[in-house]
Amino acid sequence: MLPGMHDPMWSRIAVWGFAVLLAVLAGWLDWRSRRIPNWLTVSGFVIGLSMNTALWGWSGFKAGLEGAGVALGLLFLPVLLRGMGAGDWKLMGALGACLGPWGLLQVLLVSIFIVGLMALVEVVRKHRIKQTLGNLRVLVHAFITFGMGVREGMVTLDNPTALRLPFGVAAALAVIILVFTKSTLKTF
Repeated sequence: MLPGMHDPMWSRIAVWGFAVLLAVLAGWLDWRSRRIPNWLTVSGFVIGLSMNTALWGWSGFKAGLEGAGVALGLLFLPVLLRGMGAGDWKLMGALGACLGPWGLLQVLLVSIFIVGLMALVEVVRKHRIKQTLGNLRVLVHAFITFGMGVREGMVTLDNPTALRLPFGVAAALAVIILVFTKSTLKTF
């Protein structure tokens, strides 16, 4: 433990504060270029894991690894099926290293809700409801069968007509919403 960091509330605030910084920078980069660079995700992972270790010792190190593992494990299939970018995947791994498994799950659930709203707005705005429902059928079939036998009509990020949403922006908004919620409810 670092000297002077005996109050667990301040330790959690420091970790969530770094997560906000990481997520906002990633969201901004994702918004501008639709890419989240490796230098950001790898350094975020290392700093998040280091902060947890410095603040909580071995249990913090384990929580950081568990958080990263949960993120990378849960999102592996969408990345493998090309429904999510690798930068988004690595960002969630870095956030998991910062926030541990329970914090990561909160961020992931709120991020999925936000990106779903973003997708709904884009689908309606671009008049692509019918095409989107057909794509959704293909993706659900691929998910259920683990991608077996679903090569024709496969929906991936490689498709130039696919809507691309900046998941990093959704993750940044999720982290900010959770920090405001936690600070308002005093649940840090």
